[in-house]
Amino acid sequence: MERRKFTLEFKLEAVRLIRERGVSYAQAAVVAANVLDRTFAAPAPNRRWVADFTYIWTAEGWLYVAAVVDLFSRRVVGWSMSAAMTAQLVTDALVMAIWRRGKRRSIGRPAAA
Repeated sequence: MERRKFTLEFKLEAVRLIRERGVSYAQAAVVAANVLDRTFAAPAPNRRWVADFTYIWTAEGWLYVAAVVDLFSRRVVGWSMSAAMTAQLVTDALVMAIWRRGKRRSIGRPAAA
């Protein structure tokens, strides 16, 4: 019962904040297509990559970290750190992964025969 009450209060608070700040539901709920469909196995290296970013508190303030992982080897193939969370942070991690893993055409979908 407590959990339901908390969840309901949280949802109501989120709706209130969205209304106050003038953000429409369409803006707040942009979701990318689920390409992997929870299939986290890859048949070969460089076929499927996933990326994420997080933040860590340090003595000098927040540090933002982005990482790209190859699902075949389960290794981090690209990363980037910054004092600001920007699109460039994620782009730098992806560029590092591409440079470390070789040719661009070997990433993602196989080339047409």
